Amino acid sequence: MRPTRFPQANRTLAPPQGMDNCEPLSVYTDGEFCISRWKPTWRERLAMLFGRPAWLWVVSGWTQPPVMVETRDPWAASPKGGPSGG
Repeated sequence: MRPTRFPQANRTLAPPQGMDNCEPLSVYTDGEFCISRWKPTWRERLAMLFGRPAWLWVVSGWTQPPVMVETRDPWAASPKGGPSGG
């Protein structure tokens, strides 16, 4: 999957130093949530259509921070125009 820019993004996270296989990541942040948008390739879409799961990798060391992966647009259901949390 590839990270993609989106209109609500208000910050760009730089890759960790020395991590050559990582690119900048556009995110929306309000101090509570950090939201990024990803688009699967056609091959990944077909794989998911036939039941292959998506895997989330988090570079964090020994702990797993709370994360969520979904297809729902966080701004679509929000009456205030901000993201509506999971």
